Amino acid sequence: MTDAAPPAGPAPGPEEINARFQRAHRRMRTAAVTGTNGKTTTTSMIDAIVAASGEPSARLTTIGGWVGTEVIEAATPTEQFLALVERAVEAGVRTLALEVTSKALAAGLAKRWRPTVAVFTNLTRDHLDMHGTPEAYLASKAQLFMALPPGGCAVLNADDGSSALIREVIPPGVSVRGFSVRQPKVTLAATKVTCTARGTAIELAPSPLADALGGRLDLAVTGAVHAQNALAAVLAADALGYKPDAIARGLGTFAGAPGRFQIVGTAPLTTVDYAHTPDGLDGTLQTAREIIATAGRGRVICVFGCGGGRDRGKRPQMGAIADRLADVVVLTTDNPRHEEPAAIADEVRAGVPAPRARWHVELDRAAAIAWAVAEATPDDLVVIAGKGHEEEQEVRGVKTPFSDAAVARAALARRGAGHSV
Repeated sequence: MTDAAPPAGPAPGPEEINARFQRAHRRMRTAAVTGTNGKTTTTSMIDAIVAASGEPSARLTTIGGWVGTEVIEAATPTEQFLALVERAVEAGVRTLALEVTSKALAAGLAKRWRPTVAVFTNLTRDHLDMHGTPEAYLASKAQLFMALPPGGCAVLNADDGSSALIREVIPPGVSVRGFSVRQPKVTLAATKVTCTARGTAIELAPSPLADALGGRLDLAVTGAVHAQNALAAVLAADALGYKPDAIARGLGTFAGAPGRFQIVGTAPLTTVDYAHTPDGLDGTLQTAREIIATAGRGRVICVFGCGGGRDRGKRPQMGAIADRLADVVVLTTDNPRHEEPAAIADEVRAGVPAPRARWHVELDRAAAIAWAVAEATPDDLVVIAGKGHEEEQEVRGVKTPFSDAAVARAALARRGAGHSV
């Protein structure tokens, strides 16, 4: 919260709130990030680059809001946003790093707070319960790019086919930059991505910006998916005028966002990840497979479930992905909400008529995590997917405290061999 005393009298009305937003907006540039996966990490990477440049920084994501290291909280998302940007102005912040969800865009955020730079990470199956169709989901994302002003910049994932559709609605006078891990003829491309438990190395295709960065990026975070996040953050920061040395330093020291391939223990290497979509789970398990392949030994053990009251069509898809990429699948409960956990599990298993992996069903999520950690050898890698940073679990409409990271650390401590971090 800010240090300023709350105003006396009645709560401000919509006109006053809008005026306060506009006053703050005039004082800052905004790098806004949208897409299905990678939004939080990309936004946080941009924030880390700003901080590495020596400037005060501010970021607002779905997991929280910060001005520097100061946490900004409020009763509602609108109040949090307003408190954060006004505090950022007080702190002298020049660049706001902002994660933008499709829900916020559908509610008109792009008109209220226009970005200077807009980043598109990807578009995969998600939120169909809210938007109805993939086309409507994409249309909500496109609003962010339609709001770019002359002189603004759009940063697009050239590996995602939806970028071509977004490009069509970008206004005149806006520059477009592309990033890729598959094709070299874009603004910034990776030619090789190497993942280990200690971090991620990205070799860059030759270009003026890549050359200024020394031809590579070294990340402290682990995961092939972070290569795309980092390329997007580099282009956004460069478009805003941040120097290559600050970009490299910010990415090299960025420790990661909570619940995004977050390593919580070693021997066995144990990670917590927010992967809750087919594409997210695929990317996370691909990273796990690469780490195991680099080590030359060990298995991938995946603990996951699917949420209730949401898109049912992704359940068998995620079951098939887990079976293809994990050696052991521990099927459990995510946030079933008002659905029966066993019924959700049955729909996940429907995607795996002839299992390749070894499957173990344990609907109690804490017990499932404990089973996976106990089952693992020191060479194995345990991926706990789906809830990431979340601190609650909703079962039969009741929310109770639950942290995958805390449960995993406790299981490692009971095991007595693993080291929690």
